Amino acid sequence: MRILHTADWHLGRIFHGLHLTEEQAYVLDQLVALTKEARTDAVLIAGDIYDRAVPPTQAVELLNETLNRLIKEAGQKVILIAGNHDNPERLGFASELLAGQNLFIYGPLAKTAAPVVLQDQFGTVYFAPLTYGEPLAGQTILGTELKTHEDVVRRQIELMLAQIPAGARKIALAHVFLTGATESDSERPLSIGGTTTVSKNVFAAFDYTALGHLHMCQICGEKIRYGGSLLKYSFNETSQKKGVHILDVDARGKFTAETISLTARHELGCLEGTFAELLQKPRPEDQAKFLQITLTDPLPILDAKYKLEQAYPHILHLQYARLTPQQDQTGLAPGKQQLDPAALFKNFYQQTAGRELTAAEQQLLTQALTEAAREEQEL
Repeated sequence: MRILHTADWHLGRIFHGLHLTEEQAYVLDQLVALTKEARTDAVLIAGDIYDRAVPPTQAVELLNETLNRLIKEAGQKVILIAGNHDNPERLGFASELLAGQNLFIYGPLAKTAAPVVLQDQFGTVYFAPLTYGEPLAGQTILGTELKTHEDVVRRQIELMLAQIPAGARKIALAHVFLTGATESDSERPLSIGGTTTVSKNVFAAFDYTALGHLHMCQICGEKIRYGGSLLKYSFNETSQKKGVHILDVDARGKFTAETISLTARHELGCLEGTFAELLQKPRPEDQAKFLQITLTDPLPILDAKYKLEQAYPHILHLQYARLTPQQDQTGLAPGKQQLDPAALFKNFYQQTAGRELTAAEQQLLTQALTEAAREEQEL
């Protein structure tokens, strides 16, 4: 059996004010085409289908279109689980009906959840979809005391394995933070406080475990992988490669895997330098990227973003190095220091009026700032 493993689509994501639906559709086109080209039999989506519990209409339409194409055009069997960003009840609507159409959706935790059973030329493969659930909710639903996320996953596995014959080929899907795996800053914590990580040995019974939640596409042991996110959802992920895993599972449950990269319509990039340096020689490859620009000028530039956009049309975030939370020579973060108001005003005046302050104007400025500081102390 040939399987495509993906995760963390986060449909409906807004990134620095930009709706990413068109960017996501561009990559999902590649994913659908890849299933046809690679002639896969099944697609596993390991949670966080949507970016939030109530997704925008465009995100729902994109998911509907993509699943239709995967099942009707590419002939795939699709198995997906809810992640911590999804509303499990909404995601799981009509799941029993859709299972008859080769779409297997596992939304809320359920004590009666059964494995998905698929056939290939060697016989039966069992899939154990371990949907995301909080320990408190899981304790009520799964019928035993659960204190951690690992407890929830262990209980789900216990219930699933009771329905799978010994020695059968079996694959798990889960949305967890695996102990020792590499995280990114675009992931939402699974919970505030408590134990959220899950150890690798929890999945020891499975021939392969398809994970979601962490956004870096990574291998976490001989039989465990993260699919990673569909796109780069943070400027800290600019060096990451996004893609999917394609597995070939043999008669004994052994597999070979290949990671296939997906190409974004607009890559993310980070530029740093003075305002003048960045405008001097813009590189074409940077002009096509969604950019975060860090200016190293000592003082803010008037209309900097507008002026830079003439050279770089896709600036999503502009910041100043001296205003970012880095340690300076005093050991204090600049965000904790006060910028010199007089210097800021002089720079602003020079850019707007085209000249420097006269001696008389500078004296008035000093008086005004002194009086303002005195009034602030009296409050």
